Amino acid sequence: MKSSAIAVTGLRKAYGDKVVLDGIDFEVAAGSIFSMLGPNGAGKTTTVNILTTLLTADAGTVRVAGHDVAAATKQVRASIGVTGQFAAVDDLLSGRENLQLMADLKRVRSGDRLVEGLLERFELAESADKLASTYSGGMRRKLDLAMTLVGSPQIIFLDEPTTGLDPRSRRTMWTIVRELVAEGTTIFLTTQYLEEADQLADRIAVLNQGRLVAQGTAEELKRQIPGTHVRLRFEDVRDLDTAARALPGSTRDDEELALRVPSDGESRSLRALLDRLDEHALNAKEFSVHTPDLDDVFLALTERTATDPTGTEHTPEEAIAR
Repeated sequence: MKSSAIAVTGLRKAYGDKVVLDGIDFEVAAGSIFSMLGPNGAGKTTTVNILTTLLTADAGTVRVAGHDVAAATKQVRASIGVTGQFAAVDDLLSGRENLQLMADLKRVRSGDRLVEGLLERFELAESADKLASTYSGGMRRKLDLAMTLVGSPQIIFLDEPTTGLDPRSRRTMWTIVRELVAEGTTIFLTTQYLEEADQLADRIAVLNQGRLVAQGTAEELKRQIPGTHVRLRFEDVRDLDTAARALPGSTRDDEELALRVPSDGESRSLRALLDRLDEHALNAKEFSVHTPDLDDVFLALTERTATDPTGTEHTPEEAIAR
Protein backbone atom coordinates (compact mmCIF):
# COMPACT_ATOMS: atom_id res chain seq x y z
CA MET A 1 0.00 0.00 0.00
CA LYS A 2 1.29 3.47 -0.89
CA SER A 3 2.25 5.84 1.92
CA SER A 4 0.47 9.17 2.34
CA ALA A 5 1.99 12.19 0.63
CA ILE A 6 -0.70 14.41 2.15
CA ALA A 7 -2.78 13.76 5.29
CA VAL A 8 -5.48 16.22 6.39
CA THR A 9 -7.65 15.90 9.51
CA GLY A 10 -10.33 18.30 10.77
CA LEU A 11 -9.19 21.19 8.57
CA ARG A 12 -11.11 24.38 9.29
CA LYS A 13 -10.84 27.92 7.95
CA ALA A 14 -13.17 30.88 8.34
CA TYR A 15 -13.14 34.56 7.49
CA GLY A 16 -15.23 36.26 10.13
CA ASP A 17 -18.63 34.56 10.14
CA LYS A 18 -18.04 32.87 6.79
CA VAL A 19 -16.86 29.28 7.17
CA VAL A 20 -14.79 28.35 4.12
CA LEU A 21 -13.61 24.90 5.24
CA ASP A 22 -15.74 23.08 7.77
CA GLY A 23 -13.58 20.29 9.22
CA ILE A 24 -12.50 18.30 6.16
CA ASP A 25 -10.47 15.05 6.20
CA PHE A 26 -8.63 13.33 3.34
CA GLU A 27 -5.42 11.56 2.39
CA VAL A 28 -3.43 11.54 -0.83
CA ALA A 29 -1.35 8.45 -1.62
CA ALA A 30 2.22 9.04 -2.72
CA GLY A 31 2.71 8.73 -6.47
CA SER A 32 -0.97 9.26 -7.28
CA ILE A 33 -3.21 11.94 -8.77
CA PHE A 34 -5.77 13.31 -6.32
CA SER A 35 -8.40 15.64 -7.74
CA MET A 36 -10.55 18.04 -5.74
CA LEU A 37 -13.75 19.10 -7.49
CA GLY A 38 -16.14 21.83 -6.48
CA PRO A 39 -18.08 24.83 -7.74
CA ASN A 40 -16.67 28.36 -7.49
CA GLY A 41 -16.36 29.37 -3.85
CA ALA A 42 -16.38 25.80 -2.55
CA GLY A 43 -13.00 26.23 -0.83
CA LYS A 44 -10.65 24.50 -3.30
CA THR A 45 -8.10 27.31 -3.58
CA THR A 46 -8.20 27.91 0.17
CA THR A 47 -7.37 24.25 0.68
CA VAL A 48 -4.43 24.50 -1.72
CA ASN A 49 -3.19 27.69 -0.04
CA ILE A 50 -3.19 26.01 3.38
CA LEU A 51 -1.48 22.86 2.10
CA THR A 52 1.21 24.97 0.41
CA THR A 53 1.81 27.11 3.56
CA LEU A 54 0.36 30.31 2.03
CA LEU A 55 -2.48 30.39 4.56
CA THR A 56 -2.74 29.29 8.19
CA ALA A 57 -5.57 26.96 9.18
CA ASP A 58 -7.86 27.83 12.08
CA ALA A 59 -7.97 24.21 13.25
CA GLY A 60 -6.98 20.71 12.21
CA THR A 61 -3.74 18.97 11.30
CA VAL A 62 -2.11 18.97 7.88
CA ARG A 63 0.96 16.94 6.94
CA VAL A 64 2.59 17.32 3.53
CA ALA A 65 5.52 15.09 2.52
CA GLY A 66 5.59 13.91 6.13
CA HIS A 67 5.93 17.43 7.57
CA ASP A 68 3.46 19.47 9.61
CA VAL A 69 2.65 22.55 7.53
CA ALA A 70 2.43 24.76 10.62
CA ALA A 71 5.57 23.58 12.40
CA ALA A 72 7.83 22.70 9.45
CA THR A 73 7.02 25.31 6.82
CA LYS A 74 10.53 25.37 5.36
CA GLN A 75 10.64 21.59 4.87
CA VAL A 76 7.19 21.57 3.27
CA ARG A 77 8.13 24.30 0.81
CA ALA A 78 11.29 22.41 -0.15
CA SER A 79 9.17 19.36 -1.02
CA ILE A 80 6.47 20.94 -3.17
CA GLY A 81 5.83 22.80 -6.40
CA VAL A 82 2.79 24.96 -7.11
CA THR A 83 1.11 26.00 -10.36
CA GLY A 84 -1.80 28.37 -9.83
CA GLN A 85 -4.81 29.33 -11.92
CA PHE A 86 -2.76 31.94 -13.76
CA ALA A 87 0.68 31.27 -15.20
CA ALA A 88 3.28 32.91 -12.93
CA VAL A 89 5.83 33.67 -15.64
CA ASP A 90 7.78 36.90 -16.10
CA ASP A 91 6.70 38.42 -19.41
CA LEU A 92 9.89 40.50 -19.63
CA LEU A 93 12.04 37.36 -19.70
CA SER A 94 12.34 34.67 -22.34
CA GLY A 95 11.24 31.11 -21.65
CA ARG A 96 14.84 30.09 -21.09
CA GLU A 97 15.47 33.01 -18.74
CA ASN A 98 12.37 32.20 -16.69
CA LEU A 99 13.62 28.67 -16.17
CA GLN A 100 17.18 29.78 -15.48
CA LEU A 101 15.93 32.23 -12.87
CA MET A 102 14.12 29.41 -11.04
CA ALA A 103 17.22 27.21 -11.24
CA ASP A 104 19.34 30.02 -9.77
CA LEU A 105 16.85 30.74 -6.99
CA LYS A 106 16.76 27.06 -6.01
CA ARG A 107 20.52 26.71 -6.40
CA VAL A 108 20.16 23.74 -8.71
CA ARG A 109 23.39 22.07 -9.78
CA SER A 110 23.91 21.83 -13.54
CA GLY A 111 21.16 24.38 -14.01
CA ASP A 112 21.91 24.93 -17.70
CA ARG A 113 21.50 21.24 -18.46
CA LEU A 114 18.25 21.09 -16.46
CA VAL A 115 16.85 24.11 -18.32
CA GLU A 116 17.65 22.57 -21.72
CA GLY A 117 16.01 19.31 -20.67
CA LEU A 118 12.82 21.05 -19.53
CA LEU A 119 12.61 23.11 -22.72
CA GLU A 120 12.80 19.93 -24.77
CA ARG A 121 10.36 18.03 -22.59
CA PHE A 122 7.73 20.74 -22.79
CA GLU A 123 8.25 21.36 -26.51
CA LEU A 124 9.43 24.91 -25.89
CA ALA A 125 12.95 24.65 -27.34
CA GLU A 126 12.11 26.49 -30.57
CA SER A 127 10.59 29.40 -28.62
CA ALA A 128 13.12 29.32 -25.76
CA ASP A 129 14.65 32.70 -26.53
CA LYS A 130 11.41 34.54 -27.28
CA LEU A 131 9.83 36.75 -24.62
CA ALA A 132 7.19 34.96 -22.56
CA SER A 133 4.83 37.82 -23.41
CA THR A 134 4.66 36.43 -26.97
CA TYR A 135 3.68 32.92 -25.84
CA SER A 136 0.19 31.50 -26.36
CA GLY A 137 -1.91 30.48 -23.36
CA GLY A 138 -0.91 26.84 -23.77
CA MET A 139 2.79 27.69 -24.03
CA ARG A 140 2.61 29.87 -20.92
CA ARG A 141 0.96 27.04 -18.98
CA LYS A 142 3.65 24.60 -20.08
CA LEU A 143 6.39 27.06 -19.13
CA ASP A 144 4.74 27.62 -15.75
CA LEU A 145 4.64 23.88 -15.07
CA ALA A 146 8.23 23.49 -16.28
CA MET A 147 9.28 26.19 -13.78
CA THR A 148 7.42 24.29 -11.06
CA LEU A 149 9.51 21.19 -11.80
CA VAL A 150 12.82 22.95 -11.14
CA GLY A 151 14.16 21.35 -7.98
CA SER A 152 12.31 18.04 -8.53
CA PRO A 153 9.46 18.52 -6.00
CA GLN A 154 7.91 15.38 -4.50
CA ILE A 155 4.41 16.86 -4.63
CA ILE A 156 2.98 19.25 -7.21
CA PHE A 157 -0.17 21.30 -6.63
CA LEU A 158 -2.02 22.18 -9.83
CA ASP A 159 -4.80 24.69 -9.09
CA GLU A 160 -7.06 24.65 -12.17
CA PRO A 161 -4.00 24.42 -14.46
CA THR A 162 -5.88 24.08 -17.77
CA THR A 163 -8.43 26.86 -17.33
CA GLY A 164 -8.82 28.69 -20.63
CA LEU A 165 -6.75 26.26 -22.68
CA ASP A 166 -7.95 24.85 -25.99
CA PRO A 167 -8.63 21.07 -26.11
CA ARG A 168 -5.28 20.25 -27.76
CA SER A 169 -3.26 22.18 -25.15
CA ARG A 170 -5.31 20.64 -22.36
CA ARG A 171 -4.56 17.11 -23.57
CA THR A 172 -0.87 17.97 -23.86
CA MET A 173 -0.93 18.99 -20.19
CA TRP A 174 -2.68 15.72 -19.31
CA THR A 175 0.11 13.77 -20.99
CA ILE A 176 2.75 15.67 -19.03
CA VAL A 177 0.89 15.09 -15.75
CA ARG A 178 0.68 11.35 -16.41
CA GLU A 179 4.41 11.23 -17.17
CA LEU A 180 5.20 12.99 -13.89
CA VAL A 181 3.17 10.50 -11.88
CA ALA A 182 4.79 7.59 -13.71
CA GLU A 183 8.11 8.97 -12.43
CA GLY A 184 6.82 8.93 -8.83
CA THR A 185 5.55 12.50 -8.40
CA THR A 186 2.33 13.09 -6.44
CA ILE A 187 -0.19 15.45 -8.05
CA PHE A 188 -2.88 17.40 -6.17
CA LEU A 189 -5.23 18.75 -8.84
CA THR A 190 -8.15 21.13 -8.50
CA THR A 191 -10.32 21.52 -11.56
CA GLN A 192 -13.77 22.47 -12.80
CA TYR A 193 -13.36 20.25 -15.86
CA LEU A 194 -15.04 17.00 -14.90
CA GLU A 195 -13.56 15.18 -17.90
CA GLU A 196 -10.13 16.17 -16.61
CA ALA A 197 -10.71 14.56 -13.22
CA ASP A 198 -12.27 11.51 -14.87
CA GLN A 199 -9.28 11.10 -17.19
CA LEU A 200 -6.50 11.74 -14.69
CA ALA A 201 -7.44 11.19 -11.08
CA ASP A 202 -6.79 8.02 -9.10
CA ARG A 203 -9.06 9.43 -6.41
CA ILE A 204 -11.55 12.30 -6.39
CA ALA A 205 -12.98 14.41 -3.55
CA VAL A 206 -16.01 16.64 -4.07
CA LEU A 207 -15.98 19.84 -2.01
CA ASN A 208 -19.15 21.86 -1.58
CA GLN A 209 -19.85 24.74 0.80
CA GLY A 210 -16.69 23.94 2.72
CA ARG A 211 -17.47 20.26 3.28
CA LEU A 212 -16.26 17.13 1.53
CA VAL A 213 -19.49 15.52 0.37
CA ALA A 214 -17.94 12.47 -1.32
CA GLN A 215 -14.61 10.74 -1.94
CA GLY A 216 -13.59 7.79 -4.07
CA THR A 217 -12.50 6.73 -7.52
CA ALA A 218 -14.47 8.08 -10.47
CA GLU A 219 -16.22 4.71 -10.86
CA GLU A 220 -17.07 4.52 -7.15
CA LEU A 221 -18.63 7.97 -7.26
CA LYS A 222 -20.63 7.15 -10.37
CA ARG A 223 -22.07 4.06 -8.71
CA GLN A 224 -23.44 6.22 -5.86
CA ILE A 225 -25.77 8.06 -8.22
CA PRO A 226 -29.09 6.52 -9.28
CA GLY A 227 -29.54 6.24 -13.01
CA THR A 228 -27.62 3.15 -14.12
CA HIS A 229 -29.89 1.23 -16.49
CA VAL A 230 -29.99 -1.31 -19.30
CA ARG A 231 -31.49 -0.27 -22.62
CA LEU A 232 -33.16 -2.97 -24.68
CA ARG A 233 -34.49 -2.45 -28.20
CA PHE A 234 -36.91 -4.91 -29.76
CA GLU A 235 -38.03 -5.91 -33.24
CA ASP A 236 -41.71 -5.03 -32.85
CA VAL A 237 -44.35 -3.69 -30.48
CA ARG A 238 -45.50 -7.18 -29.50
CA ASP A 239 -42.07 -8.05 -28.12
CA LEU A 240 -41.88 -4.65 -26.43
CA ASP A 241 -45.26 -5.26 -24.74
CA THR A 242 -44.17 -8.70 -23.53
CA ALA A 243 -40.87 -7.37 -22.20
CA ALA A 244 -42.58 -4.50 -20.38
CA ARG A 245 -44.87 -6.96 -18.59
CA ALA A 246 -41.97 -9.29 -17.78
CA LEU A 247 -39.78 -6.50 -16.40
CA PRO A 248 -41.79 -4.45 -13.89
CA GLY A 249 -40.33 -1.04 -13.09
CA SER A 250 -39.03 -0.56 -16.62
CA THR A 251 -39.77 2.49 -18.78
CA ARG A 252 -40.79 2.09 -22.41
CA ASP A 253 -40.17 4.19 -25.50
CA ASP A 254 -42.73 3.14 -28.12
CA GLU A 255 -41.21 5.24 -30.88
CA GLU A 256 -37.80 3.56 -30.46
CA LEU A 257 -39.31 0.18 -29.50
CA ALA A 258 -37.00 0.37 -26.51
CA LEU A 259 -37.19 -0.44 -22.83
CA ARG A 260 -35.13 1.17 -20.05
CA VAL A 261 -34.59 -1.23 -17.14
CA PRO A 262 -33.08 0.02 -13.84
CA SER A 263 -29.94 -1.94 -12.94
CA ASP A 264 -26.76 -1.73 -10.91
CA GLY A 265 -24.81 -2.75 -14.02
CA GLU A 266 -23.14 -5.72 -12.32
CA SER A 267 -22.72 -9.02 -14.16
CA ARG A 268 -25.05 -10.96 -11.85
CA SER A 269 -27.89 -8.51 -12.46
CA LEU A 270 -27.30 -8.51 -16.21
CA ARG A 271 -27.32 -12.32 -16.28
CA ALA A 272 -30.63 -12.39 -14.39
CA LEU A 273 -32.11 -9.89 -16.86
CA LEU A 274 -31.07 -11.96 -19.88
CA ASP A 275 -32.43 -15.11 -18.23
CA ARG A 276 -35.73 -13.30 -17.75
CA LEU A 277 -35.87 -12.49 -21.46
CA ASP A 278 -35.14 -16.13 -22.33
CA GLU A 279 -37.97 -17.30 -20.09
CA HIS A 280 -40.35 -15.30 -22.28
CA ALA A 281 -38.66 -16.28 -25.56
CA LEU A 282 -37.63 -12.66 -26.13
CA ASN A 283 -34.66 -11.49 -28.17
CA ALA A 284 -33.46 -7.90 -27.87
CA LYS A 285 -32.08 -6.49 -31.10
CA GLU A 286 -29.85 -4.10 -29.13
CA PHE A 287 -28.55 -4.33 -25.58
CA SER A 288 -26.52 -1.63 -23.80
CA VAL A 289 -25.64 -0.58 -20.25
CA HIS A 290 -25.75 3.12 -19.40
CA THR A 291 -24.16 4.59 -16.26
CA PRO A 292 -24.15 8.15 -14.89
CA ASP A 293 -21.08 10.18 -15.83
CA LEU A 294 -19.06 12.45 -13.58
CA ASP A 295 -21.24 15.40 -14.61
CA ASP A 296 -24.24 13.61 -13.05
CA VAL A 297 -22.26 12.90 -9.89
CA PHE A 298 -21.08 16.49 -9.56
CA LEU A 299 -24.55 17.97 -10.05
CA ALA A 300 -26.19 15.51 -7.65
CA LEU A 301 -23.64 16.08 -4.91
CA THR A 302 -23.33 19.86 -5.18
CA GLU A 303 -27.01 20.67 -5.72
CA ARG A 304 -28.59 18.35 -3.18
CA THR A 305 -26.27 18.15 -0.18
CA ALA A 306 -27.22 21.32 1.62
CA THR A 307 -31.01 21.54 2.00
CA ASP A 308 -34.20 20.33 0.43
CA PRO A 309 -37.10 22.74 -0.40
CA THR A 310 -38.37 22.48 3.19
CA GLY A 311 -35.03 23.64 4.56
CA THR A 312 -34.11 20.30 6.09
CA GLU A 313 -30.40 19.53 6.08
CA HIS A 314 -29.18 16.17 4.75
CA THR A 315 -26.03 14.14 4.85
CA PRO A 316 -24.37 13.43 1.49
CA GLU A 317 -25.80 9.89 1.52
CA GLU A 318 -29.31 11.17 2.21
CA ALA A 319 -28.96 13.82 -0.46
CA ILE A 320 -27.93 11.26 -3.08
CA ALA A 321 -30.88 9.05 -2.17
CA ARG A 322 -33.26 11.92 -2.68
